[in-house]
Amino acid sequence: MWIFGRKQRSTDSAQVRLFYSSDIHGSERCWLKFLNAAQFYNAQAIIMGGDLTGKMLVPLVEEPEGYRATFLGQETLARDDAELAALEKNIRFNGFYPYRCAPSEYRRLEEEPAYLDQVFRRVMIDAVRRWVALAEERLAGSGIACFVMAGNDDEPALDEVLRNSAIVRNPDGCMLEWGQYQIIGESWVPPTPWHSPREMSEEELERKIRTVADCLTHDRPAIFVLHSPPYRSTLDDAPQVRDDLTVVTEGGQVVITPVGSIAVRRVIEAFQPVLALHGHIHESRGAVRIGRTLCINPGSAYGEGVLHGALITLEGDRIRAHQLVSG
Repeated sequence: MWIFGRKQRSTDSAQVRLFYSSDIHGSERCWLKFLNAAQFYNAQAIIMGGDLTGKMLVPLVEEPEGYRATFLGQETLARDDAELAALEKNIRFNGFYPYRCAPSEYRRLEEEPAYLDQVFRRVMIDAVRRWVALAEERLAGSGIACFVMAGNDDEPALDEVLRNSAIVRNPDGCMLEWGQYQIIGESWVPPTPWHSPREMSEEELERKIRTVADCLTHDRPAIFVLHSPPYRSTLDDAPQVRDDLTVVTEGGQVVITPVGSIAVRRVIEAFQPVLALHGHIHESRGAVRIGRTLCINPGSAYGEGVLHGALITLEGDRIRAHQLVSG
């Protein structure tokens, strides 16, 4: 068993505070709250643990009277620039992507799935690029560290966007430093019924995480940002689903089952970082200990525009305080 930070006593180190959140799935409202969290909670670092992108494109079809869209089951006509800006803002705040197009392109989006996929991917990447620009604008010169990682629902093309910033730092698949702390990240998860972009076997996942963790310095505290929660940790409880994605019920009650990663649990048990931060399973908001490691899944309520998070105070190799928060 490797225990990071045992030689460093808490009396030798100043306290630092970090804010952690995950799984905002395209909600610009949640992203803006995330950027404001450091100032609001007096934190020296903010960490976003994956699943940044949304899942739906909302075409705004140009007409002589303006732009028409069907959004949240309602048809809306934006007649001028102000109404159009307000509509696009509302769409982004709810985790979707507005896309202006002519009627001919709208028909093409309906008729050509490959073209729709191409447009969606481009709009999604542009949105994350704009989010990174917002982070650079708001955090420049603040001294606040900002770590942002993709998750299993995020396309691999996002990695380049997250790695090309002077402010936003991407810990996925590597080790980054924040003061005395070593931070490593992993966006990939074990196979899911949804066949998302970043899935691999438990064996591959464990090898992938260990390759980075093996390079850490043993006498310095480490923070692991692993998108999947550890298996049977209570941070990974979710409704059981069949292959056709229908939910399993017994006696009229939804069957809940652990769906986390065995590999993640093994890595945490072996390396015992001071802190392990997770996401992926929106329903399993909580904090537990595996050995000396505090493991946290803040959960997600992005669809309601609510940012779930965790506020953690560290002092050397110890957790002085932690609290689940929402805003």
